[in-house]
Amino acid sequence: MNTSASRYRHLLAPVFLAGLGLASCNTNQSTETADVTADPATTTMPAAGSMAAIKPTGPAPEWAPNIAPEMLAVIEKLDSLSGPTPPHKLTPAEVRKAPSFKEAMMAVMQKYNIPAPYSAVDTMSKMVSPGLKVRIYTPQGATGPLPVIVYYHGGGWVIANLDTYDASQRALAAKTNAILVGVAYRQGPENKFPAAHDDSFAAYQWVLKNAASFNGDPKRVAVAGESAGGGLAAAVSIMARDKGVQAPKHQLLVYPIAGYDMNTPSYQQHTKSKPLYKDFMDWFFTNYLRSPADGKNPMIDLVNAPNLKNLPPATVIGAGIDPLMSEGKTYADKLQAAGVPVTYKLYPDVTHEFFGMGAVVPQAEEAENLAANELKNALK
Repeated sequence: MNTSASRYRHLLAPVFLAGLGLASCNTNQSTETADVTADPATTTMPAAGSMAAIKPTGPAPEWAPNIAPEMLAVIEKLDSLSGPTPPHKLTPAEVRKAPSFKEAMMAVMQKYNIPAPYSAVDTMSKMVSPGLKVRIYTPQGATGPLPVIVYYHGGGWVIANLDTYDASQRALAAKTNAILVGVAYRQGPENKFPAAHDDSFAAYQWVLKNAASFNGDPKRVAVAGESAGGGLAAAVSIMARDKGVQAPKHQLLVYPIAGYDMNTPSYQQHTKSKPLYKDFMDWFFTNYLRSPADGKNPMIDLVNAPNLKNLPPATVIGAGIDPLMSEGKTYADKLQAAGVPVTYKLYPDVTHEFFGMGAVVPQAEEAENLAANELKNALK
């Protein structure tokens, strides 16, 4: 493998493995299963060649004139895979079946012949209670007990699953040399607020009690999440404090849903952005919340939570082309004002969902490295 291709080695496999046969996170399953992973000696991989610069086919859109070219290439591919009807006009069942950013990224990787080597992370799925499933990612060859990251995927509490965010989870596990426990929480509209939040806290408590059973260290546990999952990780940190449960060592919040105000500066600026935009966020709220009153609940409206003191140190990562940018920054500022140590980093030229795209988007690799370093320092 040539030098330019090998630098992507640890981030490529997660994406292709997700598309090559990892079981979807069906919370109705009732057995503990080892997920199928590919054998490096038998896996068929694209031939490695000189990695060309990833370029979009058209000009930057009006809604993102400064978008990074690699990011735009993924968005263009997502547009080509999607139908003409915008997702906020579809049913949750329809959106769940539609191509996601994961498929778009995989298509870009295939177009540019980016190889997909085996990722040295084993996975096992486990039901921890009726209707609540986790997937445990363990770096191969690591000696334990290892620190643990409890991870909550995105999707507005309505769509997506652990497969959709498999690349992020594998990257974090590999880069931190920690066990990552991905949580397949219940989703709306079938299970309205606070179902996802209750499941998220229950999974965190399960990890504290059972970490030793999968070679984890129950005294070194952090929480992490993207988008809705970032909001869930923040909420779990608050619930742990308020209920007298062991606090996470760190909270990684990647472009979290942290508020209910859809008139913030970034909502106004990125009304038509992709893949997340204002009407789509309204659709998520409608499908998860029982009523608009739930939007004012401190577990949803984190930026207006009455007490943010004595919470774990936080890393907050933002995307510049994202309606959630303002609330993420506001939440970071309010945590810091409450005395919580915070690292905040904004990546201005990328969109929502960029994290985990390190195989094709340079800013994503930078964000993954930042997140991993912050977690490693917290979990020493």
